[in-house]
Amino acid sequence: MRRTNLSLLIGILALTSLQFGCRGNSSGSGGGNPPPPPLGISVTVAPKLENVRVGTPQQFAATVNNSTNRSVIWQVNGTTGGAAATGTIDDNGKYTPPASLPNPNTVMVKAVSVADSSATDSSVVTLLNPIPVLTSVAPTTIPTGAFALTINGGNFASGAQVSFAGAALSTTFVSQAKLTATGNATNVGTFSVSVANPNPGSSSSDSVNMQVTGNLPPPSACSGFSPGVQGSLNGFVPFPANNLWNQKIANAPVDPNSAAIIDLIGPTVHLHPDFGSGQYQGSNIGIPFLVVGVGQANVAVHFTAFGSESDPGPVPIPASAPVEGDPNPGNGDRHALILDSANCWLYELYQAVPQSDGSWNAGSMAVWDLQNYNSRPLTWTSADAAGLPIFPGLARYEEVAAGAINHALRFTLQSSRAAFVLPATHWAANSANPNAAPMGMRIRLKSPFDISTYSAVNQVILTALKQYGLLMADNGSSMYISGDNDPRWDNSDLHNLGSLTASDFEVVQMDTIYTQSNLPQGAAPVINSLVASSTSVAAGTQVSLNWDSPMASFFILSPQVGPVRGTSVVVAPTQTTTYTLNATNEFGRTTQTVTITVH
Repeated sequence: MRRTNLSLLIGILALTSLQFGCRGNSSGSGGGNPPPPPLGISVTVAPKLENVRVGTPQQFAATVNNSTNRSVIWQVNGTTGGAAATGTIDDNGKYTPPASLPNPNTVMVKAVSVADSSATDSSVVTLLNPIPVLTSVAPTTIPTGAFALTINGGNFASGAQVSFAGAALSTTFVSQAKLTATGNATNVGTFSVSVANPNPGSSSSDSVNMQVTGNLPPPSACSGFSPGVQGSLNGFVPFPANNLWNQKIANAPVDPNSAAIIDLIGPTVHLHPDFGSGQYQGSNIGIPFLVVGVGQANVAVHFTAFGSESDPGPVPIPASAPVEGDPNPGNGDRHALILDSANCWLYELYQAVPQSDGSWNAGSMAVWDLQNYNSRPLTWTSADAAGLPIFPGLARYEEVAAGAINHALRFTLQSSRAAFVLPATHWAANSANPNAAPMGMRIRLKSPFDISTYSAVNQVILTALKQYGLLMADNGSSMYISGDNDPRWDNSDLHNLGSLTASDFEVVQMDTIYTQSNLPQGAAPVINSLVASSTSVAAGTQVSLNWDSPMASFFILSPQVGPVRGTSVVVAPTQTTTYTLNATNEFGRTTQTVTITVH
């Protein structure tokens, strides 16, 4: 029995051992728990939500998880690198907003993993208008009443609002760097001007101060003129001191062809003062001029000959303005010279004839800025054949009485060729002789010429002929000097100047002599914009007209306004009116129109 039981026990133990061994083998040779699956690549963008102002870049960062490749591709609204309308982003995550707000004003900046394009993250960007920057206001001084301002600066947004002393002005958006505004000033004093950009992100600029004066406009450089026929300029000399009219040429070299030119003029031709007091054969001697002031109404000028080379009106010329040759001007040059003391402009008409309705007919008209010389377009005439102004070249008794003429004088010669030297811009050739004078040629009285035996009045004139010389301005009798008609001239004394002849003069060395073969070439000004603050108004409503034409030397706005400095003006049409802006430079004129409908 014992032996049997022992064998049974051994068998059971062996079977048990076999069963456990089979269970262990079923789990494989490694043994333990299975490993977790690998983690997927992910991207995190920071910041997640951001407000960004136009003009201010924003830096974004992207973190790539679970990959050794940390590179991402940046997108804006799904476009790699972005676009001008929504903003751009570079490879480093620097986002640059668009120049102006898109609609809607939110964009999505996204980073896409290079290792796994399905791994992305985004940031929502809300775009806001920039903070405006105000650098200057023009003008800085205005009278009480209606005014127009030009606001210069940067970061201006469409819909920007100009405020004057805290009150909103009618504002026109011209560009991100320029606004114009109109308003009405009722009190004198110092007032602040500021600019506010609209929502989203409304913000305001720093302010600048400007002055409001009394009812009269601030004085112009010509405000010291005395109004009337032959009105006093009280020491004012037209054009800047460095202008060719005002430059001394006493020490300038003699032109190499001087002797031949003088020989063609005629060495024995006598000097003749074509001015004085009283009349000759029923006509006033010399060229008259008129000074007008504040309140002189603008009138139209209609052209009968050289309209395409004339400056359009309107200009302030009264019906009673004197004309060269009055009271019997006949078919002469009929020059009319008007100085506008309120605005410092000079208006010169050729073949001027007043009309019954207050307007004028003229063969041509030229407008001159007495503060800043505005040369005519090259090859254009003026009221003078040389394209020169007439008034600055007159010998005026007022200057002689004061003891000095501080500018060149105007003279004529019988023969001229198809050429000019600056400041002339036009020729009216009547000779093919190469020794004939070009328009604008300057001669001077020779330095050794003794003037001590002449009267004090004539010595002033002769000194000017040595210091500033004579500018060839027109075809006519040779060696005739122009001057004004003034009762204070002593005609007998002036006659003594006739003792001088052309041989007492020499030609000043000429700079470039321009002919048809070497005329400078260039473009007429471009008018980038002409904008009205409103194009449909009630009668008499003030409207600001603003323009941009940086290459122009001066502007004339027709009708109603006339010549303008700057780039804006306020009008108040009483009927539907089409305004024409004339922008002029040395190469021509460009025009553009805008219509204001009056209802």
